[in-house]
Amino acid sequence: MKSSNLMSSKKVAVIGAGASGLVASRELRREGHVPVVFERNNNVGGTWIYNPEVESDPLGVDPSRTIVQSSVYDSLRTNLPRESMGFRDYPFVVVEEMMMIKDEKKETSSRTGDNRRFPGHREVLNYLQDFANHFELIELIRFETEVSHVSLLDDQEGEKERKWAVKYKRRSSSSPPAFVVDEEVFDAVVVCNGHYTEPLIAEIPGIDTWPGKQIHSHNYRVPDPFRDQVVLLVGNSSSGEDLSRDIAGVAKEVHIASKYLTNGIPTKQLGYDNIWLHSMIKSSHEDGTIVFQDGTSVLVDVILHCTGYKYTFPFLEINNIVTVDDNRVGPLYKHVFSPLLAPGLSFIGLIWKGTPYPIFELQSKWVAGVLSGRILLPSQEEMMLEVEDFYLKLEAAAVPKRYTHNTLDYQFEYSDWLAGECGFPLSEEWRKQMFEAVVKKRRTNLEAYRDEWEDYNHLIVQAQEDFRHHVQIKLADNEQLL
Repeated sequence: MKSSNLMSSKKVAVIGAGASGLVASRELRREGHVPVVFERNNNVGGTWIYNPEVESDPLGVDPSRTIVQSSVYDSLRTNLPRESMGFRDYPFVVVEEMMMIKDEKKETSSRTGDNRRFPGHREVLNYLQDFANHFELIELIRFETEVSHVSLLDDQEGEKERKWAVKYKRRSSSSPPAFVVDEEVFDAVVVCNGHYTEPLIAEIPGIDTWPGKQIHSHNYRVPDPFRDQVVLLVGNSSSGEDLSRDIAGVAKEVHIASKYLTNGIPTKQLGYDNIWLHSMIKSSHEDGTIVFQDGTSVLVDVILHCTGYKYTFPFLEINNIVTVDDNRVGPLYKHVFSPLLAPGLSFIGLIWKGTPYPIFELQSKWVAGVLSGRILLPSQEEMMLEVEDFYLKLEAAAVPKRYTHNTLDYQFEYSDWLAGECGFPLSEEWRKQMFEAVVKKRRTNLEAYRDEWEDYNHLIVQAQEDFRHHVQIKLADNEQLL
């Protein structure tokens, strides 16, 4: 870690109050900065805010539609155990366990009693709300305020560092409510707007004349609309796995087009009489038929796209210095800093797969330390060379651009690099082993992996012991400061 003794405080705009925006604002304030968080919703939590409403365009491609931010479906549960998900000094454990760890009386909490090891989405949202309240972050957030424009100001005479103009619109308290447009100047901008809102749609030959209904998983909430239908899901990652089983309870048939099945005839999903796994789609036809690459076909009523999302930053006006190309946001140094605009512009939370919250936390510590001058970045040229080298390695390994921010295979190596830059402890061994154990369990027992964890229960015990040790050290440090 390169560091400097020249510390400074910055006024920083944080865009979004989801998990990444919350931990970013905490770390920025801890480092002595003045964060201002812009959040278009009236609550914290970002994508974890469940909204039963869906968009007028079920595919989510009509630019005139009213956008619904949340992509959470009613039955959603985490695919990681809570112990591995939480921020390092605010463990995601049930409230009673947290009080035992802290040796305190029960504090005010919004948790609803979902004590499952793999909890539902409401428990995750409540955890984030508790986090925001515990660290007194609410006072930093401007709710119902949407950022519409972010740009660099022209060089000001005598200014060593460029400033950023942030335009935003906020809902007024008038009756009826109206939007008031305003602008403010900041020393830096941290983008934490998430990437689960703008649907990515599969390209299917002949789809323009196919007569059935199409929907993206972004607009899926409950299975009832699919009752007695023949449903085809495109994609078999996390959402495809969950939704196929959710829908199977009411649908006539459920078919899954998966890139992982490259040859052979369709196979029936183990444990289900009405779920079939297919190869990818070859074509669609006017009579409602879908033909698969293996030559088989099915007459389908509904196509459900479980095909992921696009990164989008419609508010950024930076002359294409940072672009999105096939879902690669770049060029970015270590998925965070734009080499040409560092340290003034950074992104937190672009990574996917793996354990996101601990990585968001380390990214936030890094950004906060760089902005204060405590941590030094390499030169612009060195950062660009590193980015180019990273892209070349992905290309050599035949990794598509759209997987640029998929850190699954090196998440702990990446976390430990960030920790080293920040002078923070490396990833706990139990966290690494727990992740590997869950991945293995999920592959061998998809139906029950969320409710059977006896084979790694010893890691849960280690996690709780580690939480207690870490929190007690933190409490001792706080007492010394009093």
